[in-house]
Amino acid sequence: MSNKNTIQYRQVGDYLIPNLVLPPEEGSIRLCKWGMLHKDYLFKHKKVLFTTLLTQGKLYQHCAEIEAQAKDMFNTLVEQMKKAEGVTEQLKEENQMEWVCRMQNIEARAIEVVTTELIYT
Repeated sequence: MSNKNTIQYRQVGDYLIPNLVLPPEEGSIRLCKWGMLHKDYLFKHKKVLFTTLLTQGKLYQHCAEIEAQAKDMFNTLVEQMKKAEGVTEQLKEENQMEWVCRMQNIEARAIEVVTTELIYT
């Protein structure tokens, strides 16, 4: 009878090193800006959670879920701020430089909120 929990070892010099194999990640998940930021945060500041998710094969799935939430939150915040501050297509047509400056300000604030509330938690 074979035991699935038996650890195989290989000898390296005078040491026995376990042959550890991580479980495969589900599918081919590609992370973008928000997912990579969250993964980097976990790696640097939440090492236990990072290692647990990695060894369970759930790290990329977790980061992909955070990324989807972050995209939605960012887009919602930008639209709400544009509406509240009167940044419209009419302003874009009449004064492009003013529109660009105000949009950059809105996006910077939305990025700050998303990173504080979702990515770095």
